[in-house]
Amino acid sequence: MIDSRQSEDGQLIRRRRACLACQRRFTTFERLEEVPLTVAKRSGDRQPFDATKVIAGLELATKGRPVGADDLGRVATEVEEAMRLQGTEVTSDDVGRAVLERLRELDVVAAVRFASVYKEFDDLADFERELDELMGPSRLTKSTEPKRR
Repeated sequence: MIDSRQSEDGQLIRRRRACLACQRRFTTFERLEEVPLTVAKRSGDRQPFDATKVIAGLELATKGRPVGADDLGRVATEVEEAMRLQGTEVTSDDVGRAVLERLRELDVVAAVRFASVYKEFDDLADFERELDELMGPSRLTKSTEPKRR
């Protein structure tokens, strides 16, 4: 091999080579072949992972919140990378938990909105449990004593 360069988009590697026998030069291109990531749904169906579905769910949860489109794209990319580390097939629950975990760091209100759909909240107690989990019981109660009069 004489020279190796990555393409501008990072998807190809261009290698300049020379034949050891005749010294003739030629170029080869290498492309990363990604193994498809499959999501096993609760219904038993299997679908390819689709980052646009993750972004759509994030957009609904963050509507009216101070969260930018770049943040949503970054979360979707992080979720996909985390799922690929788990293997070629993940469950929809795995995806939902990963989204919720990252959304908590981004915006707590949006995380509660997402959790209410993802975890299928039925009543106020479900919201209270989620808030306890998000913020911890010590942050929901006052840490100082009431003023004396």
